[in-house]
Amino acid sequence: MFQILNFLSNFTAQMAGIYIHIPFCRSRCIYCGFYSTTHLELRQRYVDAVCMELRSRPSSDIVSTIYLGGGTPSQLTIAQLKKLFDTLYIYNKVEEDAEITLECNPDDVTEAFCQALRQLPVNRISMGAQTFNDAQLKYLRRRHNAQQVYKAIDNLRKAGIQNISIDLMYGFPNETMQNWKDDINKALALNVEHLSAYCLMIEKNTPLYEELKAKSGKWKMDEELERAMYELLITKLTAAGYEHYEISNFAKPGFRSRHNSSYWDGTPYIGIGAAAHSYDINSRSWNIADIHQYIKGMENGKRIFEQELIDKHTRYNDAITVALRTKDGLNLNTLSESHKHYCLENAQKFIDDKLLTYEDHRLRLTRKGLFVSDMIMSELIWVD
Repeated sequence: MFQILNFLSNFTAQMAGIYIHIPFCRSRCIYCGFYSTTHLELRQRYVDAVCMELRSRPSSDIVSTIYLGGGTPSQLTIAQLKKLFDTLYIYNKVEEDAEITLECNPDDVTEAFCQALRQLPVNRISMGAQTFNDAQLKYLRRRHNAQQVYKAIDNLRKAGIQNISIDLMYGFPNETMQNWKDDINKALALNVEHLSAYCLMIEKNTPLYEELKAKSGKWKMDEELERAMYELLITKLTAAGYEHYEISNFAKPGFRSRHNSSYWDGTPYIGIGAAAHSYDINSRSWNIADIHQYIKGMENGKRIFEQELIDKHTRYNDAITVALRTKDGLNLNTLSESHKHYCLENAQKFIDDKLLTYEDHRLRLTRKGLFVSDMIMSELIWVD
């Protein structure tokens, strides 16, 4: 059941990052499983509600990363974004060189939008390109076309943004290896600082899921092709100088996503807005995933959320499923003796098979291990 938290409870915890969820989209993509809404008329009330939550949940530590995700944060007006940042800075101590990311859709990134960005402290843009194939973009119900990605990057550079990340997606119905190779080459030509790439996932309750269900689920990704596409991705991006620092993420030297890295290394963070998640070492909580109830709750001075306490075994399992995703791997010295023994005992067969390495007290996936990472992690999970 959802809990109701009065502002007077003064919930604070030492946090290194703040995430603000902006759930508005002009239209829904066929594959998206994130909480979002097309009710753009609620934007101002929602921004006001988020500001109320920001005032009620200040970080007790210096904030080093801020991330506005969605949804589509670029669907807010500059004035609305400015109000969010003004409130955040008033009630939090923000590090001078904090990484401040704004997610955008390419078609929103006009010259006027980029010039207006100068009013905001944003220094990093994350943009969903997904593919440079206009037919696939149309199938995915993306609003932009490939040309708008190029134009958006150009506009951002002219506005002085020197830290740009783009998302790519592979594993579309009927996609060929040549299609994917073309996408990678076009992404590399953009010379962005960061790139994330994900295989298309079929999430329940999405239009794509319903479409395939109506077709009796006949389409299924060729697992060997998917593996080959991932192999090509790693090969081409690392050859181009990108660091493969997390299963799905690549960065030029010095441009790892600091905010996302804080999730993977177990750093606490505050999640603000409808459906946003928070983590404070001992517990995690998530706000109600209903914009109407979220707004009404905040207008009445109450945060509506669920909370889960984290015991020692859950904390160990969390470490397995996030730290092992990264190039840095899992530092076993951060585990209890019993968990360290359990982990090494179960990891030994994977070390022998060269799917994992164990050096300097760190357990890491090998390149070969990346392709069976889910299986490895499931074997290392603590089971009562």
